[in-house]
Amino acid sequence: MNSGAPDTLVLDDLTVSRGIGPVISHVSLAVVPGSITAVVGPNGAGKTSLLESISGVIQARAGTATFDGVDITRLSRRRRAKLGIVHVEQGRAIFPSLTVRENLQVASRDRVTIDRTLEYFPELEKRLDAPTALLSGGEQQMVVLARAFAARPKVLLIDEMSLGLAPVVFLRLLPVVQEFAATGVGVLLVEQFAQLALEISSDALVITSGHVTYSGAAARLLDEPETLRKAYLG
Repeated sequence: MNSGAPDTLVLDDLTVSRGIGPVISHVSLAVVPGSITAVVGPNGAGKTSLLESISGVIQARAGTATFDGVDITRLSRRRRAKLGIVHVEQGRAIFPSLTVRENLQVASRDRVTIDRTLEYFPELEKRLDAPTALLSGGEQQMVVLARAFAARPKVLLIDEMSLGLAPVVFLRLLPVVQEFAATGVGVLLVEQFAQLALEISSDALVITSGHVTYSGAAARLLDEPETLRKAYLG
């Protein structure tokens, strides 16, 4: 799969293995700036492994990944991050002993960038000097996203943002991701709440048992529940 658009992430027949065999095979996908692609499917389908192979946590077994025309398939995680690929992993990976402000400064020392980032999360303004460990789960997830935003990504990979959050908090965060994507960032969103993820996405990838069973417009899956059901069944 090829795309000539700048800052586009392109996966071409990507296969990822763990242990003795592949966990996800033959994924082809293009994530263009300003778009959100929802990656949905049953638990254990290989969604997290896909994101980890893109960010460099694990290496792909076959196929290629390119970003802005550069082959990143064998690059280290650090080099991919420097190119602008930022990965928000599961589990709210914060620095609990640091304040909210210090967590953001890990990603950027630019005061203007941090101030702009906080505009997405006004709730954090009054907690800037509080140790992050004292925040609620929802506030901690805001810190994680804010830190990712402050890193000024070109592609943002988000893995199960809803994990452990109350639905009302998750519903608060989804539009923020949508607003951030609208600034020109390509987003790949792995999410267990398929309906909600699809509602803010332009494109969708359904993965079942390590294989892509649907790739196309998110709107089609919303309009045709039977298509989504069949994709989940593989």
